[in-house]
Amino acid sequence: MSKFQDHNFKNEKALVRVDFNVPLNDKFEITDDNRMKASMPTIKKILNDGGSVILMSHFGRPKDGPTDKYSLKHLVKHLQELLGETKIVFAGDCIAEDAIQKSKELKPGEVLLLENLRFYKEEEKGDEGFAEKLSKLGDLYVNDAFGTAHRAHASTAVIAKFFPADKKMFGLLMEAEVQSAEKVLHSADKPFLAIIGGAKVSDKILIIENLLDRATDIIIGGGMAYTFFKAMGGKIGKSLCEDDRLDMANELLQKARDKNVCIHLPADSIIADKFDAAANVSGSLSNDIPEDWMALDIGEMACETFSKIIARSRIILWNGPMGVFEMQKFQHGTKTIAQAVADATQAGAFSLVGGGDSVAAVNQFHLADKVSYVSTGGGALLEYFEGKELPGIAAIDN
Repeated sequence: MSKFQDHNFKNEKALVRVDFNVPLNDKFEITDDNRMKASMPTIKKILNDGGSVILMSHFGRPKDGPTDKYSLKHLVKHLQELLGETKIVFAGDCIAEDAIQKSKELKPGEVLLLENLRFYKEEEKGDEGFAEKLSKLGDLYVNDAFGTAHRAHASTAVIAKFFPADKKMFGLLMEAEVQSAEKVLHSADKPFLAIIGGAKVSDKILIIENLLDRATDIIIGGGMAYTFFKAMGGKIGKSLCEDDRLDMANELLQKARDKNVCIHLPADSIIADKFDAAANVSGSLSNDIPEDWMALDIGEMACETFSKIIARSRIILWNGPMGVFEMQKFQHGTKTIAQAVADATQAGAFSLVGGGDSVAAVNQFHLADKVSYVSTGGGALLEYFEGKELPGIAAIDN
């Protein structure tokens, strides 16, 4: 059993760092509550044990101190819906006397939600004094915010030093995230396939380099594929391209050959005469795109080839879409990949989907429950696969 599962929180006040950085519309309604839902098992376990919960989170990127737009008070109503009868108290400042008093008065089975941590500049600076003030609000510290584990902020990394080893731990979400990432990185199962998409090679260079030591196959899709095609002398029209990364693309291809890793690029593309949902659409070989056209999705041949590679893989990491799937005309490639990953999972593969756009895609196509694990951490997951130590994990592990 995990340290968290083993622990009995009866009569203890658990200070829990969650990632409640959810999107709101202009009426302050939550448009995607996945991050809140993901922390419910951790919160409910503490409450069911007879403990109380003090929740702290960042929200958005407030520039100049407290503003209504970035207040966590807008989440109280939805948090109440998720927790049913539980009494929820809100503190309008995360370290003021009001928060200290409300924390003292908190009874077993109750929840205190603190105001946005980022209303204090000290949070992002990793300020020790600020972290210490936060630490005084609880008897123990639980980090359940994998999405912020790559940041050395006061509430994610520095705060842990104010708790003894038996009073700091990962929550259930954090544990599951780390276990899934570890399973992918350290599994002996082969073939191991990484599907990497998105706009820029520069954003994914480190993850591709790190995966060359582990992967059998790497599929590259999305806008970043056309930097590779141009590097190899192909014609890419007006497709996305990082001209300053052409040498790097060729070097990556050479490194892959040296390590016997197969890099797969989309043989054909769906092209458009402009970046627009109403654009004229055609098909083309990916290395021979007409001058005034741009690739916005992978084509049918690529879909077929990629699906076959996915079907024979045992471990699958998917980070980044195959095209501009937000527009209906250019979503077929991403949808096909999502379905293929789901099918491979049903056939026994272990699949981890991470990174905002890939997660949005499996949700949009109603396949999130058909893959092994959907990560809540975009940047954190990327840095994990780049081989970096994440401060939020190190703070508790060390």
